[in-house]
Amino acid sequence: MASAEKRKADVYFLEVFAGVLEETGAGYRFTYDPNYPVNGGRPIGVQFPLSQAVYEFEHFPGYFDNLVSEGWLRRTQSQTQRIAEEDRFGLLLANGRDLVGAVSILPSKE
Repeated sequence: MASAEKRKADVYFLEVFAGVLEETGAGYRFTYDPNYPVNGGRPIGVQFPLSQAVYEFEHFPGYFDNLVSEGWLRRTQSQTQRIAEEDRFGLLLANGRDLVGAVSILPSKE
């Protein structure tokens, strides 16, 4: 990534704000919002049990990686949005509002 600024994404599960996925100097981090479990939230996936733990990854987490488009659709998104095909997080930020399933990913409001 050319910029020193790290990107963040708001993660929603069944249209309820669940937590934040962000780039770090060492890779990536996912953290549940403290209010999410209190308000009856459910785990977004098996890899992320409900916890106040910080989930740290050296590489883009497989759970989120599997939400990124593949094949011709990824190529098309990459070309039309001018995002490198290898920039999985960038593609997820640009296209995460319209995912199949219960999870949505939107650029962070912070």
